[in-house]
Amino acid sequence: MDLTPYLPNLRGSNLDEVLLSVAVNGKVALAMKGRFFLRCLCDSFSDTTLIGCAVTDAESCLSYLRLEPYELLICTDFLENGNGFELARLARRLQPQLKVVVLALGDAIPVEYADADWLEAVVAEADFIEDQKPLEAAVIAVMGQHSYRSPSLRSGQLPYLSCPRLTPREYQVLDLLASGLSDRDIAEKLVVSEETARTYTKRLLKTLEVNNRVQAVLKGMRCGMVQI
Repeated sequence: MDLTPYLPNLRGSNLDEVLLSVAVNGKVALAMKGRFFLRCLCDSFSDTTLIGCAVTDAESCLSYLRLEPYELLICTDFLENGNGFELARLARRLQPQLKVVVLALGDAIPVEYADADWLEAVVAEADFIEDQKPLEAAVIAVMGQHSYRSPSLRSGQLPYLSCPRLTPREYQVLDLLASGLSDRDIAEKLVVSEETARTYTKRLLKTLEVNNRVQAVLKGMRCGMVQI
C-alpha cells in the first residue's frame, strides 16, 4: 500500500507527543506495517514535506528510492509485503549513503543480519513501551554517523511485561487506535462526542499503564490484545 499521495491526510491523529525532534535535512522514506505506524511516524516530523515515501511494503519503498536520493529510511521488520531487514539491505545497495533505522516488532535481529555493517540502528518494540525514546536516540545516532541498538537488544533481556484485563469498551478503543483512527474518527465510529472518545482513550492508557497511544498499541500487540 502506497499512502504517499495522501500524506497531508495522514496528519491529525492527535498523538500526545512528538516521537522525533531530530533535525533531518534530506528526504525521509517510511516503510511501516500498517496505517497506524505510518500516521505515528508522519506526525513525528514537524515538516512533513521531508517525507517523500510513506508505504507499507518493501517494493513500493524501493521504487521511490530508485527515483531520487534519500537521507533516512525508517522501516519495521514486518511489512505487509516484504522484510524490513532485507529492505534495509537492498536500500543501502541502491543508496550507500542512506541512513537506516529498523523498528523490530519481533524484538530481535535475525542471525543472518546481526553483524551486517549496513544495519546501523535497530530498535526493539519492547523498548518503546518503557518510554526511553529509543527511536529518537536511534535517529540521532545514525545522523551522527554512529550505530545504535536499543536497551533490550544490547542486554539480551526483554523488560517485564504486565498485561492487565481490559473492559469490552477498552478493547474496542484499542482496536480502533490500532487501525490508525484519531479521536474524532473514534467518536464517529462509537457514535459519541469527541470529548468522550478522548476520555475513553485516557482510561485505556491508564489501564495499560502507558503514557501515549503508540505505547498503548505496542503493548496491546505484545499482550496479544490487538493486531496491526
